[in-house]
Amino acid sequence: MAYTDNLRLITRASDNKPLPPHVVVWEPIAGSSQEFALDSRASHTLYTGSRGPGKTDTQLMRFARNVGKGYDAAWRGIIFDREYKNLDDLVAKSKKWYPRIFKSHCKFQESKGDYKWVWDTGEELLFRVIKKKSDYDNYHGHEYPFIGWNELTKYPSSELYDMMMSCNRSSWTQEKDSSKDKFGNYTIPPIPLETFSTCNSSGSGHRWVKARFIDVAPYGKMVFKTTNVFDPKTKTRVDVTRSQVTFFGSYKENIYLDTAYVAELENISDPNRRKSWLEGSWDVVSGGAFDDLWKRHIHVVPRFVVPQNWYLDRSFDWGSSSPFSVGWWAEANGEEVTLLDGSKWTPVRGSLIRAHEWYGADPVLINVGLKKSAGDIAKGIKAKEIQLMTAGWFTKQPYGGPADNQIGQEREVDVEKIKDKMSDEGILWTDSIKTGGSRRNGMQLMRDRLEAAVRGEGPGVYFMDHCEAAISQIPVLPRDEDDPDDVDTEAEDHTWDETRYRILAGIERTAKEVKVLFAA
Repeated sequence: MAYTDNLRLITRASDNKPLPPHVVVWEPIAGSSQEFALDSRASHTLYTGSRGPGKTDTQLMRFARNVGKGYDAAWRGIIFDREYKNLDDLVAKSKKWYPRIFKSHCKFQESKGDYKWVWDTGEELLFRVIKKKSDYDNYHGHEYPFIGWNELTKYPSSELYDMMMSCNRSSWTQEKDSSKDKFGNYTIPPIPLETFSTCNSSGSGHRWVKARFIDVAPYGKMVFKTTNVFDPKTKTRVDVTRSQVTFFGSYKENIYLDTAYVAELENISDPNRRKSWLEGSWDVVSGGAFDDLWKRHIHVVPRFVVPQNWYLDRSFDWGSSSPFSVGWWAEANGEEVTLLDGSKWTPVRGSLIRAHEWYGADPVLINVGLKKSAGDIAKGIKAKEIQLMTAGWFTKQPYGGPADNQIGQEREVDVEKIKDKMSDEGILWTDSIKTGGSRRNGMQLMRDRLEAAVRGEGPGVYFMDHCEAAISQIPVLPRDEDDPDDVDTEAEDHTWDETRYRILAGIERTAKEVKVLFAA
């Protein structure tokens, strides 16, 4: 009897053999997302959804399905998390299932250097931590035909995910490693190269995971990407197609789920946590910094011409390899405005409205900067302000508002400061408030303004509807796990940082620097 006889797999279209009679230790819930995820034919599979559909079990079985198939030591897998403590549930469930499925043919090695399952035919499944770019060096050159990611949204960017794809390979080939039957057919299919990830919507990586896996296609629909590459075997260029798919799982599918657990989910009072944990929604981040207060229909307003008598300035967060962010802010004085849709609006005096933005990020890669020089950014800001005034959106030149204080730091002797380089182009800034506790204070002041906008009492904060970067990033920012009164600094927080600088600047200010006029 083969190892996997105790693990009932999905019957593929090319496999019409009846399952042998035996006691099944584990099988996917019939007709559920587990079944579809286990049988995914994609190169990249993401299994997401609410809490409780059985994502962890499915990830473990996804690797187990190819144990004992003849790949032996070539079938090597690795499952990553950012902390070893977060792998505890995976390890515990693997200890529950694997010995029952594979009997005495597998052993878990629990020493610090060998945190893995090993089968007597050579297969291995490793549990490892990878947290920063330098951690990749521990795996460079390795072969892992199976790569798993536990809670993928914990990773603030796709950098490590993409880097590890260089290890998603195998030197095993049918030609040299598989025998043939009497009809000349290979007895072992090609070894699969696959990445299988699980997550819910919460975490610092919410935005990049959503952009790559959630927004590109409906659940269950395969997405294909074809790349023309050089084939060393044939010495010619060939098209290689890789695929990805996302499956959504709900606790309602899991017939083994304890009703007491379901009751706890149903009794969640926080509306956004309910949406995330109970419904698996990607439109919120449960327990985030602002998601409980954010109301798009209130905080996002149609574009309008900033009145002449309103105070107008800008804030700035520096970035080169990471994105930079410029936000232009209009401060209401109690005067009525006409919105682009023709309606009238009178924001409370002192309210801040994000009137324009420039987010300096790679158009394809999430959380990757443009590597522009300080001078080029300053020229870009100048050009945009001229365009805004020419088009009539601004009736005057904005003041230089608060910027990331690092632009005023001297990095090298005899090297001009970033702030001075921008000043040479006529773009001036004031210092931002970065005293002790300023990050916490900024977050609370932002929350106060969001709530004021909802209640219609006191100065609020609003975003013109064309400011897409801030609108997409700020509402889903997670809290720092170690400091819940602050935003997770590993999240894509560049628009938030310059928003915080402006929020902290307050409504009582005087121009600290002379404006420099520039000609159109």
